[in-house]
Amino acid sequence: MNRAIELRHQLHQNPELSGGEAKTAERIIRFFTPLCPEALIKKLGGNGIAVVFSGNDPGPTVLLRAELDALPIQETIDVPYRSIYPNISHKCGHDGHMAILAAVGIKLAAKRPLQGRVVLLFQPAEETGAGAAAVIADPRYAEIAPDLVFALHNLPGFPLGQVVIRDGTFASASRGITIKLSGATAHAAQPETGCSPALAMAQIITRLSGLSAQSFASAEAAFVTIVGAQLGSKSFGTAPAEAEIWATLRSETDAVMESMIAETEQIISAAAFASSLDYSINYSDIFQATVNSQSANDIIRLSCRKELVAELAKPFRWSEDFGCFTSMTSGALFGIGAGKGSAELHNSHYDFPDALIEPAAQLFCEIIDRSLG
Repeated sequence: MNRAIELRHQLHQNPELSGGEAKTAERIIRFFTPLCPEALIKKLGGNGIAVVFSGNDPGPTVLLRAELDALPIQETIDVPYRSIYPNISHKCGHDGHMAILAAVGIKLAAKRPLQGRVVLLFQPAEETGAGAAAVIADPRYAEIAPDLVFALHNLPGFPLGQVVIRDGTFASASRGITIKLSGATAHAAQPETGCSPALAMAQIITRLSGLSAQSFASAEAAFVTIVGAQLGSKSFGTAPAEAEIWATLRSETDAVMESMIAETEQIISAAAFASSLDYSINYSDIFQATVNSQSANDIIRLSCRKELVAELAKPFRWSEDFGCFTSMTSGALFGIGAGKGSAELHNSHYDFPDALIEPAAQLFCEIIDRSLG
């Protein structure tokens, strides 16, 4: 297990942002090459890596996924393996997730499955929501064609090693929206001679902030978070012509997300029309809901001690692009406790606990055994 921990520290020290994980992928390749997998697929959907271990007899294919990318956050913890890059660090634990799959790979190299295949997928660009879709769109993914897909995410605030599951939606749908409003400048002493987006901007922010699930007759959590806005510049003699609003739409289901998008666009259109403004709408960081199948969750339930399992009452509000996989293939994303004393995800003081690597790897191996029969 020391090899997996050592790899985790190397990955933590050398983080890379979404879409730029080339050296991280090279480290994964160097780690797995001596383990002699049946196949090692490189540059899958960008910087993705798929490592395949096969049994002697035909059978189903089980895919386990980890993420390659880090975050644009400055490292503040003082550890020997602290990030060597300013404003880039593994503050979501993807270094630990990769180390867990590395530990699974060590076990599979020592003892191949009797039948079927295990695919260890190291996926790029999870943080931006682009990676899973890119992997699936790669023609070589069709050759993998998994029958079951699983992934985990460490969860600070939960007891170390506790397994957190939920049938149905586990992680919410979300998307970023950029709204641009365009009018015409005027002298600040004669604002009526121009076309300012100030009023429309205020109306849009107010109305979007008030959107909730009740707006769509839904009992689920759904809301809009205004994350930023900009109007004109600090020029006291000029009434501005341009404004931007940045917001995040979030819901538990894709169906409510579609309703939120329609209502949001109607609000923007009406406000822009009333102020005689041109406008544009662009979406980014698009995540669909991650929906777990009960059958996949049952495999997880049977793979660990009953007292370790916590059934989640409501979905997490954060998003995960693993939903791209579960929308196509039966599978589940589950949580595993990182400790009650751990700093939260995306916090500069966070660090993945090495003590979680072995039990998580062992759980994945149990899931593999039950999935392949």
